[in-house]
Amino acid sequence: MDYEVVVVGGGHAGCEACLATARKGHRTVLVTGNFKNVGDMPCNPSIGGPAKGIFVREIDALGGEMAKVIDSSSLQMKLLNTKKGPAVQALRAQADKITYPKMMQEAIQKQENLDVIESLVENLIVEDQKVCGVVLEDGRKIRSKIVILTTGTYLKACILVGSEKTSSGPHGERPSHFLSDHLKELGFRIQRLKTGTPPRIERSSIDFSKASLEPGDSVLHTFSFDEEPKYKVEDQLPCYLIYTNQKTHDIIKAHLNESSMYGGYVSGVGPRYCPSIEDKVVRFADKERHQLFLEPESRYFDDIYIQGFSTSMPHSVQEEMVHSLEGLEHAKILRYAYAIEYDAIDPLQLQPSLETKLIEGLFTAGQINGTSGYEEAAAQGLMAGINASLKLEGKTPLILKRNEAYIGVLIDDLVTKGTKEPYRMLTSRAEYRLLLRHDNADLRLRDYGYQVGLIDEERYQKFLTKKKNIDECIQLLKDTKVTPTKENNEYLASLSSAPILDGVSLLNLLKRPEIKIVDLKHFIDFPYSEDILEQVEITVKYEGYINKELKEANRMMSLENILIPSDIDYQKIVNIASEARQKLELVRPISIGQASRISGVNPADIAVLTVYLKKLHKGTESYD
Repeated sequence: MDYEVVVVGGGHAGCEACLATARKGHRTVLVTGNFKNVGDMPCNPSIGGPAKGIFVREIDALGGEMAKVIDSSSLQMKLLNTKKGPAVQALRAQADKITYPKMMQEAIQKQENLDVIESLVENLIVEDQKVCGVVLEDGRKIRSKIVILTTGTYLKACILVGSEKTSSGPHGERPSHFLSDHLKELGFRIQRLKTGTPPRIERSSIDFSKASLEPGDSVLHTFSFDEEPKYKVEDQLPCYLIYTNQKTHDIIKAHLNESSMYGGYVSGVGPRYCPSIEDKVVRFADKERHQLFLEPESRYFDDIYIQGFSTSMPHSVQEEMVHSLEGLEHAKILRYAYAIEYDAIDPLQLQPSLETKLIEGLFTAGQINGTSGYEEAAAQGLMAGINASLKLEGKTPLILKRNEAYIGVLIDDLVTKGTKEPYRMLTSRAEYRLLLRHDNADLRLRDYGYQVGLIDEERYQKFLTKKKNIDECIQLLKDTKVTPTKENNEYLASLSSAPILDGVSLLNLLKRPEIKIVDLKHFIDFPYSEDILEQVEITVKYEGYINKELKEANRMMSLENILIPSDIDYQKIVNIASEARQKLELVRPISIGQASRISGVNPADIAVLTVYLKKLHKGTESYD
């Protein structure tokens, strides 16, 4: 069997990767252990949230699938952080765990140039440090020019509950036993990571009267820029908020050594920013309680997910813990919580394109790169698919910069800093948050999606019209003047705004913090949609802050433009710190900008390296 691209694994990374290469016209095969698990959500029943919701918008802007699928399969939609500025706002959706994977599977089945094979990959075919295909568990070989590994948590996966260890992936699926050993033989540094999931509770056994209602928004939302809302406000399912209590904490403390992690049964490193409940109780001993969310998993079954209650305690202890929670005194556990260990590679062995440095044509994406989360996986899968297709076409890879996308921040963090624990995207990881908003993802990235061939002409023309309307609306605000009449000043007073003494443009009025663009409808009928008005309001109100970030981003871009030769010999550079030399050798940065973000490389080292590159460019390597 011959293909251009083999994608190994059908999780969120694999789905985006195989769809991207197939849509680019490259004959692709998705190899997965069980097709019914493609697009599966083995842990939380949600998509989006702080920072993560921006990923989903960016995936959509580039031509990916996740946003469209969650828009069609959501149980509830909410815009978070609305009381804060636009830089930290993001959408979050409760997902239907039946509908979401079903729709993703349908997208894959309908896609031209895309086949599916149910099997496990045991080996890679590598010739002269180039990948040439894969070997399946039954010995069959698939030849290809590109292989994208998106194996999730299945590399030597092990389920842990208390002192019990079971060789298994999520849902009891078979793990991959041999592939990580083969990767190690090829020179990849393998690390052991750990994550976990909470118990699922029978809905009818919960006393919701003791919980706080968390409804969806009364305003309709979509992740996709191309879709209209497919749900009704009244059809959304509610979530609920509860808390742990002292009894819960006492039970955990009394049985702490029985948990997989604290009992010494876990060898992998867990996620710092998504800890187990026992880890929370230990690390935050001063906290009297921790919030938990009761979240529905589907319209089609009765499971309730306890967000924030991940644990690896034995089943009997989980029963005690759950029954200690207010409203869950008589709760029935449908599925017990567990921890899972798995192998991942060191992402420092990746290029910014997500192609591996060791093996040409081999790309990796998702949890195999040390990340955690559906959104992080999907973002990497899409970029791996895009760059794999560009490589086949003999084109330059698409490398998103830190000032262009959260996806750029994610990948740069991985390939520059590496990770020793499951990496989770946080808003705080991005230094240009006001530029990387959820509302402007299409304005930032749709051009790229069109250029790489994943955004069709119709969607692109719609996008160009949106940009034109934004510009026209801003000009309209500049051109429309308001005079200091009694009526106008009385209206401004009703908005707690100072009167005007001379004629003033609507643009300048909008710059007043107390005035919103909707308030200006008193003076003018806007012939523009709400999303256009939102963009205009943010652009006008935050102009100074945006320009400040743009100036800083442009300054940093000058460093990104100073490229470092791939074959540079750092041993020839004197007056550079030994730690910096070691780190530079390890990471092999492609630019001075990337080099400056490596831990252990100081500004003095960057200055020396920059001077050396200038001398190298002039034709002399001598440096003192």
